[in-house]
Amino acid sequence: MSVLDALQSTIQTVAERAGASVVRIGRGPGRGAGIILAPGVVATNAHNLRGGQTTVTFADGRRVAGEVAGVDADGDLAAITVDTAGSPPLEWAGEPPALGQPVFALALPRGGGIRITQGAVSATGRSFRGPGGRLIEEAVEHTAPLASGSSGGPVVDAEGRLVAISTHRLGDGFYLAVPVSAELRSRAHDLSRGEGPTRRRLGVALAPSQAARRIRAAAGLPERDGLLVRGVEEGGPAERAGIRTGDLLVAAAGRPLLSLDDLTAALDGADHGSLELAVVRGTDELGFVVDFGPSSAPAGS
Repeated sequence: MSVLDALQSTIQTVAERAGASVVRIGRGPGRGAGIILAPGVVATNAHNLRGGQTTVTFADGRRVAGEVAGVDADGDLAAITVDTAGSPPLEWAGEPPALGQPVFALALPRGGGIRITQGAVSATGRSFRGPGGRLIEEAVEHTAPLASGSSGGPVVDAEGRLVAISTHRLGDGFYLAVPVSAELRSRAHDLSRGEGPTRRRLGVALAPSQAARRIRAAAGLPERDGLLVRGVEEGGPAERAGIRTGDLLVAAAGRPLLSLDDLTAALDGADHGSLELAVVRGTDELGFVVDFGPSSAPAGS
């Protein structure tokens, strides 16, 4: 069998095993693609959705209204409950794809028929920002071409098993996808039950370090690296701890805060449900303990 014959045979296998499990999200050409996760459940990217309902189009041409069951904007993942009417869930691979592995991207374009493109994993361990601004890590980069409206669709191996979920194009023929993992599958199923992930949050609006330095200099204050508090959520953890608008967050758990990613890492790693923050207020440096329970108190200066 020639190389081209082998490739054709593989694409036919992928179409047979995975094609019926791909859907289009949204009306007309659609906002994106999705996969059948389980009977009655479709998974897609969070950025493909607007509001609590969407239209799901199946590979057999059936178009059905679906209800958004759960959205994880930080992880760019969402689950939709919809009548899948016997269309099969997509089989998941047991591990993420390896560097150089051949992969196939699937989508359901307007006009019917599954689109399948072929490429390879060009990089692993990539990162990008989700719709909520949080860094999504350990993504894979691949070269299987994706047309507009393909995000949220599957990237599969030669056996038609899901190895990643497409997210967006990088340009120049490269694309990012979130690889399969036990955590991803568990999160998708939790979303299908309306159970979103719980992540600690301060309840503040922040300006980045570069902007903070300019604002402090304009106010005649010494320049200092940190995250400037531009607003505080009423009743949120930061307000309960005593943090105010205009405060400069300079360290969390003893580590400098130079970017929002530093803060989210500190929040994710906070032990015992609290986080120590070093705050500059004017020219004074203060210490606070932010409690993510029902109450919190300042730690003193």
